[in-house]
Amino acid sequence: MTVSDYIVLFSYVAGVFVIGGLFGGKIKTSRDMFAAGGSSPWWVSGLSGFMTMFSAGTFVVWGGIAYRLGAVAISISLCYGISALLVGWFIAGRWNKTGVTTAAEFIELRFGKAALQFYTWSGMTYKLISVGVALYSVAVLLSALVSLPHGAPFREAATGNLSLTWAILIFGGIVVIYTVVGGLWAVLMTDVLQFIVLTLAVTIVAPMILGHADVGGISGFIAQAPEGFISPVSGDFTWTFLVAWTAIHVFIIGGEWAFVQRFLCVPTERDARKSSWLFGVMYLVSPVLWMLPPMVYRIIDPSADPKEAYILACREVLPPGVVGLMLAAMFSATASMVDSQLNVFSGVLTRDFYRNMFRPDAGERNLVNTGRFITSALGFLLIALALAVPHMGGAENVVLSVTSLIVVPLLAPTVWGLISKRIGARSVWMTAGICFVAGAVVNFGFTEDGFMTGFSSLENLSAWIRANMRLMQQLVGVLLPVVILACLEIRGDGVDTGWLNVEKSIAVTLVHTESSKLPGLIVGWSMLLLGALMTVLALVHRESMTVLLVFSVLLITTGTGVFIFNRKKDS
Repeated sequence: MTVSDYIVLFSYVAGVFVIGGLFGGKIKTSRDMFAAGGSSPWWVSGLSGFMTMFSAGTFVVWGGIAYRLGAVAISISLCYGISALLVGWFIAGRWNKTGVTTAAEFIELRFGKAALQFYTWSGMTYKLISVGVALYSVAVLLSALVSLPHGAPFREAATGNLSLTWAILIFGGIVVIYTVVGGLWAVLMTDVLQFIVLTLAVTIVAPMILGHADVGGISGFIAQAPEGFISPVSGDFTWTFLVAWTAIHVFIIGGEWAFVQRFLCVPTERDARKSSWLFGVMYLVSPVLWMLPPMVYRIIDPSADPKEAYILACREVLPPGVVGLMLAAMFSATASMVDSQLNVFSGVLTRDFYRNMFRPDAGERNLVNTGRFITSALGFLLIALALAVPHMGGAENVVLSVTSLIVVPLLAPTVWGLISKRIGARSVWMTAGICFVAGAVVNFGFTEDGFMTGFSSLENLSAWIRANMRLMQQLVGVLLPVVILACLEIRGDGVDTGWLNVEKSIAVTLVHTESSKLPGLIVGWSMLLLGALMTVLALVHRESMTVLLVFSVLLITTGTGVFIFNRKKDS
């Protein structure tokens, strides 16, 4: 990267810390820290949900799939949009209506304290592994781009770049500090900023890389693409996989605690639905832009490392300064995913364990300080997991296997219990118990040296399962928990007592807050400042003046539009 890229990168990160400090002053209660005081605008919540699904893992894992297999990466991303629209219609408003501050409060009301214990520790384990992959992914990008001189600290001798281990440690430390200071407000705001910056940057990258001399536009790309590269399905990523992936993400977006926070931090049910619909629409219109750069880069350099294809494509066509801004936004996108999960689980451990089990008389200041301590501890654990990702089979394998086998058995009872009056705590234990055992048998019993392969009568079955492992993971991880819950629904007798507890909570009169105007002001000024920075870079790098000025105009126009939108809301 150039000096301009480093200036932009560090300026962006410094700006993020400033925003975290601004919102740190708003945190007076634990509800402020973990639910933004219930006053987030719906558009902030929706864009934050969109970016919570986003991270450097999007560029490393799905960008790597786009580079290797082509348009199937677009199909996978479109599934998120369909899932979010379904959640907006059927689930998001119901969460807001419950009046709880966290999803954990709902689980305790609906299924009891034992279920809350199970969900907290199992869910936290699963999410910390997933977020560890995201942290590892952004470190891969940093180590690929940041070159260091001989003798510099943190340098990897073999590549001359920033060491991957140090990239994880430095980036992880920054995210933990930021989350401790700013709470959920800081998470929401950086989500919006990185959404705007990444969207504008990719909007420029896509046409520029298509116009690369080795590509020759859309027609040249299609003509040179490998066979099947434009197909919406490829290899293990079949139509069956896409349907299952959509179903999985209905439960993820509708039941995972970080997404639930987005539905709880807005003032009304209607705002919750609108935030999910915005999330869904963005994932229906943007995946082509997101995945096109690594797909086209396959034509430019067929021998590149797939994990680095996305950032290499950006470096190939973007002028000085914009590469740094793109990397900063990727950095921030991953920070968003990481700090979202840290905030959620810190909130649960603080409000639902520390307060309820150890200090029922704890004041709000004590809860905020405890929350910050727990956030720090979880952050250090997360860094350790990120360092272990290469030893777990790599990022892509971890994401697909963990998501396919664990997510729906964990989240389906919560989403089902939000809609149905009939199921109770038994659904949690039966769904998780049966599905986890079945998943372990499929994943570990039928491998070439698995414990089921010793039976000669199962030899043909073992061979078929190994050849169709992705399908079996979908059947066990997606279809089986739904079948179990459907059977429990049919056999249910009357209204479960947990549902009555939730109804009592809903019956409590809630004072809805007005959505805050401060996010609009911060986003608007941030876009204007970034636009001014791009204008200065255009004057310095005259050979790239046109692209930099276009980017500057887009940023300034976006910032002005945010101000106008904010003023209309005031009138």
